[in-house]
Amino acid sequence: MVFDPSQGATTEPAVEALDAVIIGAGFSGLYMLYRARDVLGLRACVFEAGDGVGGTWFWNRYPGARCDSESFYYCYSFSEELSQEWTWTSKYPEQPEILRYLEHVADRFDLRRDIQLGTRVVGARFDDAADRWEVETSRGDRVSARFLISAVGCLSSANVPEIPGLGRFEGNWYHTGAWPHERVDFRGKRVGLIGTGSTGIQATPVIAAEADHLTVFQRTPNYSVPARNAPLTEEELRKIRTHYAEIWKRARDSFGGFPYQRVERSAFEVDDEEREQIYDQLWQDGGFKFMWGSFNDLLFNKEANDTAAEFIRRKIRETVKDPDVAARLTPTDHPFGTKRPPIDTDYFETFNRDNVSLVDLRESPIVEITPRGIRTEAKEYELDVIVFATGFDAMTGSLLRMDIRGVGGRSLREKWSEGPKTYLGLQIAGFPNFFTITGPGSPSVLSNMPVSIEQHVEWISACIEYMRAHGSTRIEATEKAEEEWVEHVRQVADLTLFPRASSWYLGANIPGKKRVFMPYVGGLLPYRERCDEVARRGYEGFDLRP
Repeated sequence: MVFDPSQGATTEPAVEALDAVIIGAGFSGLYMLYRARDVLGLRACVFEAGDGVGGTWFWNRYPGARCDSESFYYCYSFSEELSQEWTWTSKYPEQPEILRYLEHVADRFDLRRDIQLGTRVVGARFDDAADRWEVETSRGDRVSARFLISAVGCLSSANVPEIPGLGRFEGNWYHTGAWPHERVDFRGKRVGLIGTGSTGIQATPVIAAEADHLTVFQRTPNYSVPARNAPLTEEELRKIRTHYAEIWKRARDSFGGFPYQRVERSAFEVDDEEREQIYDQLWQDGGFKFMWGSFNDLLFNKEANDTAAEFIRRKIRETVKDPDVAARLTPTDHPFGTKRPPIDTDYFETFNRDNVSLVDLRESPIVEITPRGIRTEAKEYELDVIVFATGFDAMTGSLLRMDIRGVGGRSLREKWSEGPKTYLGLQIAGFPNFFTITGPGSPSVLSNMPVSIEQHVEWISACIEYMRAHGSTRIEATEKAEEEWVEHVRQVADLTLFPRASSWYLGANIPGKKRVFMPYVGGLLPYRERCDEVARRGYEGFDLRP
């Protein structure tokens, strides 16, 4: 069977020959299709596992699902018309609004005619003689393409922990990353929620407001800063639209892709009273400004970080009325910001409710899931519903669940058996003509994702254009360039506090996964400058062949 982009269906029997196959129809895949088809004039198609476009925002429909970047810069910048015509309703958009935005993009740029939904790429093999990828899908499609481009996203392979007994549970269970499209009714239900990362912190207050009782099973307490969400006024929207060019320039020239004014001060350049005032004002403002708008050494100096961490700990103790519960909710084992820093709406306040309980899994680990609930070493909790807010096999999981084989038939899983290796997070030695948008070794999850996505898509587009101009049919990262980049990523991470946390940045949430710090922490602007310099030097570190 073969994909027929003009029909959105399948026909018999020849292998379809395309210029590019793109995997995934989220932020990355939609923009990559636009650039490949409408800018470069390539014959391209997108395979998407979901029944709709949207990627992360198609699957993550859990209660409270909301972006933690502000709406006016968690979007595309490539089209001025798109920026001016779309109206965001609030500071931090909920999942349905982001999905509507991405659906609007797909319709506005007529992208759907080259997207095949409900189709998962199961395998891809590089034909060394033809310099082409042979791609197979779950629907039996067989497609040949010069370029294979992964737009699968960093957080799209749901992690359901292997807890004994899950199959015997008599109630319903859900993972936040694969939430049903129909509404889940928690009224009158005893709900158990496992996980207190960003997702669990968003879902907890919403579920607690509806459920008869919510039991939160926590392994690691987390720092969280209030979001302070609010509707966007007409005046705010007018200012945003008027100054979009400046906003995007600040975002691209920043450390993390956020258009905040760069802060050059150390936490110790001010006295204790002024530092407290700065933290308190940013706490009232809410959001990531607490991290990026306070002091420039929080992620590099443990003593500086301690000042922010202790401020948040004090806020937790002031908010949560029960001292024992507050103590269990207070993080002490990792520096602030070295795990994904959540932002919340009434998370800590929720533990003051009579219908909410906290179970500390460090004191009493889960032993099994029983037909009636969850049993820890201390007791059994009877439940009607279990919610897994246990995150993802981040950055590598979605790539490794496909059988991708490069030169000589070597699988990506074998190549990455000791941890992911890439050059610039864009390509993998031994896998020619295969590009990974926001792959391991790029800023990706440590940045405002749309800014990083656009930078990668535009770099890949320019690379393909360069190849066409120079008669090249094949590009491959060299082993030497890859090894040097992997070592650079490690060295830069070791200069920070990030490795001090047992986080999904390291793959620590997946049993048996090799501990490697996967994202690049050197900052978005230096990274982009490095990518641009590589391109200016004729794609230094890549082997291009005619």
